[in-house]
Amino acid sequence: MPTPIESTEPAPPQTPRLAQAYIVLVTLGGAAVLGYGLWNWQSHDWGRFLFYLGISAIASGMKVTLSAGSGTMSMNFLFILIGIASLSLGETLVMGCGGILFQRFFLAKRPPRAVQSIFNVASIACSIGASYFAYHAGLRLESWFEAPLLLMFAAGAFFLTNTFSVALVIALTEEKSAWAVWRESYFWSFPNYLVGAAVALGLNAFSKAFGWQSSLLVLPVLYVVYRSHRLYVERLEEDKLHAEQQRRHAEELASLHRRTIQTLAVAVEAKDQTTRDHLARVEVYAMEIGRELGLSENELKALEAASLLHDIGKLAVPEYIISKPGKLTPEEFEKMKIHPIVGAELIEQVEFPYPVAPMVRGHHEKWDGSGYPDGLAGEGIPIGARILAAVDCLDALASDRQYRRALPLDEALAMVRREAGRSFDPRIVEVLSRRYKELERMAKASVVAQKTKLSTELKVERGAAPAAGFEASADTTANDLTSIHNSMQAAETQRILLDRVDRELSNCVSQPEIFTLASEILRSEIPYDVLAVYQCEGERLLPVFLDGEAQRQFSSLEIPMGMGLAGWVAENNKAIMNGNPSVEPGYLNDPSRFSTLGSALAVPLETASGVTHVLSLYRQGRDAFRTRELNTLLPISARLARRLELAPQPR
Repeated sequence: MPTPIESTEPAPPQTPRLAQAYIVLVTLGGAAVLGYGLWNWQSHDWGRFLFYLGISAIASGMKVTLSAGSGTMSMNFLFILIGIASLSLGETLVMGCGGILFQRFFLAKRPPRAVQSIFNVASIACSIGASYFAYHAGLRLESWFEAPLLLMFAAGAFFLTNTFSVALVIALTEEKSAWAVWRESYFWSFPNYLVGAAVALGLNAFSKAFGWQSSLLVLPVLYVVYRSHRLYVERLEEDKLHAEQQRRHAEELASLHRRTIQTLAVAVEAKDQTTRDHLARVEVYAMEIGRELGLSENELKALEAASLLHDIGKLAVPEYIISKPGKLTPEEFEKMKIHPIVGAELIEQVEFPYPVAPMVRGHHEKWDGSGYPDGLAGEGIPIGARILAAVDCLDALASDRQYRRALPLDEALAMVRREAGRSFDPRIVEVLSRRYKELERMAKASVVAQKTKLSTELKVERGAAPAAGFEASADTTANDLTSIHNSMQAAETQRILLDRVDRELSNCVSQPEIFTLASEILRSEIPYDVLAVYQCEGERLLPVFLDGEAQRQFSSLEIPMGMGLAGWVAENNKAIMNGNPSVEPGYLNDPSRFSTLGSALAVPLETASGVTHVLSLYRQGRDAFRTRELNTLLPISARLARRLELAPQPR
């Protein structure tokens, strides 16, 4: 049922000036219309007027709340239309404005604000004036549909004037679009105004036939219509609330998935710090390529998650393998190859609503079927995994790693292009080739959210010992490489060499003497260009003995524990062969150094108190050292460590 509309929005502490000016304008317009109507007052039947005034006041209490709570609608519009058709302008204005005041001052749950009350009365007065003018504008069709058409015009004029004036003040007050407020909150009510015009037409005809007193019969009907309309509006609000709850639930679920992804990505970073920027860059590249290739919404969501989580399986790979600054052994590579499988299994436990796990499992598959773990080929590899394979490789080549420096982006792309049709999908490589500079700019310009830093370096003071107690101390150098020791002990030449080492070391009483003897023996057995001995000083390693033509390049090194070749050997108590010397901290970003030294052989020197030194040999050329030389160095380093334990510490 159509009804006058009034604003119920609480005014903000400071109403904008434009809204204030508009309220003053509407108030002046309403006062002018009301003054004109009262000045030209006419009443041909005071009984009928007072009767309609009373019913209008009762009907004004029958109101419903509009959508989004932007206003209320009362039922006295029906009698305003009757007044427009059968009463004077003054009588209709008193009836309409009186109903609004009765509603606000006698039926309101809280005292109304003066400004709001004045604006609502003025707005209703303007609406009644516009509607009255539309009905009495002089349009005469001399036909049976003249009365219905005039009432329809009057209802339309009232609807536009009343609803838009309220929508405009709300829009100006809240700085919203007036059109948007009107469309969302009021436009849907227009059919009710047309129904009201039809009811008013019927009541007018009934009154003419049986007298205006017969209008009392409309009160029960009016109440039924009001209740039906109120139930309808409440049902709309319930449906809207349900839809909003579903939307909020979907957003919360999506946010939960995103937080899960970010948490898991942080877990990967705690294991492999080189992935921190790598993951963010891969995400930018992968998502842009996915959009260009026309991936569906679900595929893009899966790709976004997989780009951050494709390496999560590395949680199952020993840390010394992940951080090793050199080539992997066949056994270490076998352990590394499980990470796509473990990653997919972990992702399956999350139960994402889109296919993330297949992308994670397949991101090391190759176009020609030579990849791992399943040997998939061509279109049989999930499209997201194909994108990740190419993007992951490009970014890895263009980033610093423990075992090499970053390549220039153009060179990295050239290597990827050479693998198109073998390792990578040619279509994806074509997009990369065409857009790599643009994607690189986007990756650098993208604002990556600050990731949580885990407390991996925190020292926990409480907890003196594990429940099962500590493991007894033992010499673990040989335990790690037992098979190598066994083979060396079997060789007569090794026995002779070790006897010489033991014999000559017994005459050394200081660390410099021990290191000098080691350099003399090793130069004949394992030729090198530079020999460096680093001593562990807290969380850093410092060179304490150098030999060779390029030794000056090493004299100023300070290597953090765990960083570079020597730092990794000290932290993991493991040897490394044919590592890249250029990754030693202090030289990683300095291309002027280590221009010729291309290989390193480094072993830990472990005493009862742990690793105290790292012995490193450097040569020109790549892959210059052989397994035989590593097997020779290991037992010598064990004897050096034992002798160092007995030697006095230098001042």
